[in-house]
Amino acid sequence: MSRTFLYTEVQASVPFAHFDWGQANPSIKQAPGLINKTWLSGIGNSSLGGLYLFETEDDALAFARGPFAEEARRAGAAATTRIFDAEIVAAASADLGSPFFTAQQNANP
Repeated sequence: MSRTFLYTEVQASVPFAHFDWGQANPSIKQAPGLINKTWLSGIGNSSLGGLYLFETEDDALAFARGPFAEEARRAGAAATTRIFDAEIVAAASADLGSPFFTAQQNANP
């Protein structure tokens, strides 16, 4: 299995300034296989989401089906998740100057 991107979005309107990301980050950091995460806040709808990178597809799916799904249920909101193969898009993304893939290439010459 290869590194996997996970996109998540909670279908609820929560202005990011009112969301306690400082409390959420420590539990997210404990997710097995998590490499990094970027928070997302919907323009015009204030939906909350993120783009994560996990070591494996299994790690990404475990997070999506476990902690992320549970948080959405607790909030009483629908949730969207999508997974993407990070390895298959690496060369194309680096060619566009993606900060993540450019840093990876520089770290592994």
